[in-house]
Parts: sequence; C-alpha cells; structure tokens
Amino acid sequence: MMQVKASFKESLVGAIPNLRAFAVTLTGNVDRADDLVQETLVKAWSKSDSYEEGTHLHAWLFTILRNTFYSEFRKRKREVEDTDGSIVAKLSSHAEQTGKMDLVDFKAALTELPPDQREALILVGASGFTCEEASVICGCAVGTIKSRVNRARAKLTQILDVESGDDFGPDPTAQAILSTNLSDAKAV
Repeated sequence: MMQVKASFKESLVGAIPNLRAFAVTLTGNVDRADDLVQETLVKAWSKSDSYEEGTHLHAWLFTILRNTFYSEFRKRKREVEDTDGSIVAKLSSHAEQTGKMDLVDFKAALTELPPDQREALILVGASGFTCEEASVICGCAVGTIKSRVNRARAKLTQILDVESGDDFGPDPTAQAILSTNLSDAKAV
C-alpha cells in the first residue's frame, strides 16, 4: 500500500506543471491558478483510493481541476464582492422578538384609547381611509376625525413612552413614518 502511495505521489508531483498551465488558461490569473492546482491536488490525494492504477492519471486530474474551477465559478457568480461591508449592512435584518413585543405593547395601548379615538385611528391609520371617508363612516365632521386621530396618536405616544422614531429601531421606513406622526402628535 505504501508503495502505491509513493508512486501516486510522484505522479501527482509530475503532473503539476501541466495542471498549472491548464489552470492559468482557465483563470487568467497565476495566483488563482496556483490555488486551483493546490485544491485539485488536495482533492486527488483525499480520493486516491478511488483512482484505479493503470488509468490515465492526467485525465483524472484535469477533470478534477476543471470541475473545481466551474464549481467555484458558479459559486462566485452568485456572490457579491463587499470589501467595505456596505452591502451586508443593507441586508441585515433585526431580531423579530422586539417587533413582536412592540406589537403586543401597541395592542395593549390601543385598548386604552377611548372608543371614538381608537375607531378614527384604525380607520385612517390602519385601514387607509381618508379623513373625509372616515367622517362619512363615523357620521361626523372631517375636523372631528382629524382631531380624534391626532389625540389618539398623542395618547399612544404617551402610553408607549415614545420620544422619537429611534425607539422603534433602525428601519428607515418606520422612522420616516414615525417622525412625521410624532411631530404631529407632539404639536397637540
């Protein structure tokens, strides 16, 4: 067994120049080609038991090198170079636990609002009705709906102890919405 390994090792070493030349033509980069040859040799050595003595070693090695190159090529095609971490920063997601707890707190605070304010806030803030549409639904003046929504937002801000949009995390959309709503609520 040791004799087979020694001859196999010699054959691998003898194939390095041809493997390297082929790798350079595939990659177009000498350093990348050297890495590819090294990876090929490591794979060949680890699978030396599957190599059948007497078959064409160079063809086997070239197949390993070529398959390794194309596997890495496909993998790199899906990857994005992000040396400064700016792309990763945009892709990060925040823990869901806080969002779920914020929702629980919000639901509890919503139940503390007077029914007329809660109704106006849900119609305008959550259901997407305009103040005019909500006034028709509630059977009151548009100014009354605007007042109820404004008071409901101010009360929720107070109950939830919200001082700024930063209290709701770094989500830019949430911050933009909250900054306009908080400034309106604090004006009352």
